[in-house]
Amino acid sequence: MTQKISLRKATLIKRYKRFLADVILENGEETTIHVANTGAMSGCGSPGDTIWYSTSENKKRKYPFSWELTEKANGDLICVNTHQANIFVQTAIEKNEVPALVGFSELKREVKYGIENSKIDILLTYADKPDHYVEIKSATLLEDGQGYFPDTTTVRGQKHLTELITVAANGEGAILIFAVMHSGIKSVLPAKHLDAKYAELFEQAKHRGVSILEYHVPLLDFYDFTK
Repeated sequence: MTQKISLRKATLIKRYKRFLADVILENGEETTIHVANTGAMSGCGSPGDTIWYSTSENKKRKYPFSWELTEKANGDLICVNTHQANIFVQTAIEKNEVPALVGFSELKREVKYGIENSKIDILLTYADKPDHYVEIKSATLLEDGQGYFPDTTTVRGQKHLTELITVAANGEGAILIFAVMHSGIKSVLPAKHLDAKYAELFEQAKHRGVSILEYHVPLLDFYDFTK
């Protein structure tokens, strides 16, 4: 079992400059923490929300605290640290918890591929079938009971779908995994109302051999709230 990430609680004041947020710690101190998320984070953090942060042991970091989770008033947990999505999915694949991706002989991260100088999140090699190219997207947007991706226009995400379509056309495995990082999300749809181009490419990808999977991250398996 992967060692859990220790968390402490704070209250959100505001997020700003994308990568920073001001919070009130449990002892009443106000401080600034790092936000590892380039997205809009719609619905993932409002002033007054309870948030949970990790602490880095890297003494060179200007902001040693990192915002990991938001706890909503209804108890929903949302992982806002998108850097964790690939780690969570890789862990699940290595533990054979993703049935469509079992039996591989080698797993590599961040491998260059495609015609647009992209990097695939995970490349799986098999002894008896073509390589599988696995692209991972963090899904945290919940609206009216439905999960969506993306939470804003994503040109990068559009490019990745185009690359996966090409991979599938070449006879190799092309997989898009939505890492569902919001405990309230039951299923994920393309957010046509936020990025019509992504939704269009998503439909093309489905009909051209790209496999669409969801992995609902068991956040309590990866985080320790007791310290």
